[in-house]
Amino acid sequence: MNTAFEYDHYLLRRQVFALTGRLRFYNPQEQLVLYVEQKMFRLKEDIRVFADENKSQEMLLIQARNIIDFNTAYDVIDAGFNQKVGTLRRKGWRSMLRDEWEVLDTNDQVVGMLFEDSPGQALLRRLLLGTLLPQNYDMTLGGTRVADLRQRFNLFAYQMDIDFSMDPGRRLDRRLGLAAATLLAIVEGKQSS
Repeated sequence: MNTAFEYDHYLLRRQVFALTGRLRFYNPQEQLVLYVEQKMFRLKEDIRVFADENKSQEMLLIQARNIIDFNTAYDVIDAGFNQKVGTLRRKGWRSMLRDEWEVLDTNDQVVGMLFEDSPGQALLRRLLLGTLLPQNYDMTLGGTRVADLRQRFNLFAYQMDIDFSMDPGRRLDRRLGLAAATLLAIVEGKQSS
């Protein structure tokens, strides 16, 4: 596996004022380790993760299964091996007040959850404060917390700290965890833009 997926901490930054969804992942030494670009004007979401900004090596594909579906599932595929890593499925109506996603294994069995911190804060974000109250997500596998994805307060740019340090046994495939952060920045980010 590429070293880009071996860190316990990442910083995600979303490019401001871009016509396409562009994200950059940085390691703890602030070196770019992944570059993300969303294919625009597609009926289904098509997100590509590359090793660098030159797009010299495609690392992951994140593809929606359906065209427009409130409960859509996004398959995460290792581009080098053309192998499914897992799936992230948005819990449609339940995500109206508090974002919730299911984490599925390669056989589409639910193995975990990705959810916004608290229902009260989520409601405040949607009704009153918007981007003034940054989002915070927990990711669990089998009920055990394996990741924290925390948006930084910044009025001018979208930034997210990604922390896998509570998962020293690496139960969560980092590719799936980083795909989750990507979806939060692109899909959920559309709601707060």
